[in-house]
Amino acid sequence: MKQLPRILSTLCAAGLLVTSASAANWTEGMKAGKADVKSVSQLAFGPEGILFIADSKSAAVFALDTGDKKATPAATLKVEAINGKIAAMLGTSADQITITDMAVNPISHNAYIAVARGRSASAAPVIIRVDKSGKLEAVSLDKMKFSKAVLPDAPVDGVVGEGNRKSNPRMESITDIAFLEDRVLIAGLSNEEFSSSLRAIPFPFKTVANGTSVEIYHGAHGRFETRSPVRTFVPFKVGNEPQLLAAYTCTPLVQFPMKDLAPGAKIKGKTVAELGNRNRPLDMIVYQKDGKDYLLMANSSRGIMKISTDNIEGVESITAPVGGGGTKGLGYKTIDSWTGVEQLDRLDDKLALVVRRDENKVMTLESLPLP
Repeated sequence: MKQLPRILSTLCAAGLLVTSASAANWTEGMKAGKADVKSVSQLAFGPEGILFIADSKSAAVFALDTGDKKATPAATLKVEAINGKIAAMLGTSADQITITDMAVNPISHNAYIAVARGRSASAAPVIIRVDKSGKLEAVSLDKMKFSKAVLPDAPVDGVVGEGNRKSNPRMESITDIAFLEDRVLIAGLSNEEFSSSLRAIPFPFKTVANGTSVEIYHGAHGRFETRSPVRTFVPFKVGNEPQLLAAYTCTPLVQFPMKDLAPGAKIKGKTVAELGNRNRPLDMIVYQKDGKDYLLMANSSRGIMKISTDNIEGVESITAPVGGGGTKGLGYKTIDSWTGVEQLDRLDDKLALVVRRDENKVMTLESLPLP
């Protein structure tokens, strides 16, 4: 998911005031050694080239001091067949790797790609750095300085359900992450009765409290829900108040005030859009163009959605069923030329960086002008 929305420069561009704790020692508590990362589901950048890794299998977030701090301007980029190139680096075939996320370092503008090598539950996690020339390099986790935050209320690690409904809830303990000011924001599932959870963990990591349980009204399903996790989210300022805009499967867009994210609390979001059923959000960013703020959402079945936020303060909360695959609330425009996008992040104020798949399952890493 995960964009950044997940980086400070994007938040500033969206009108969300970011107060930088310039005196903070962001590497406080980090130690050099081998980071015991068991999976990489999401990536996000914080200050000074610190890369946050969501490890759903371990129900933990790692903070890595990449040392990638040299400021360089963004440049257009295109790396064709990147899945094949990564597979060749790892000594396997393209059908044996999965790209799980991609994030852009806002300082160096290098891209970092999260990869699972293998198709089983024991697939090995790998992080690939792509520089502005298109050169690929595996990021070693053996000697990098890092710190780790373990979620205290993660769901059980084991298969539950029957038939087609079998799943391991631990693998959705973290579904998206972001960094804002001095907090790591986390969406996913917990072991609470309302298992859908949001968290705001202070950074540098010291103690980690339980998450905030969230409830939403799902227009396409016609009911309130507490167990479906957020799939992707962005921090965003609505009026004068920082919010999270969170997208769920089938596809409600929900607004949560940041001030309500208290450990152990139960909160109800405001559903500001229903974007149609039978659809899964994949990634989302926020950006400015011609003085207006927009969301850009990659998803599984309706192409890239460009969503205007002009009326977000005045839009009424959706509290009644939206049937027949219909839409309601904030509307969207489909960007027809952006086909096959699976990963999405902002490269700079004018460019996005995407990973897109063609009809032959060949993937390309490519910069595109923000629409």
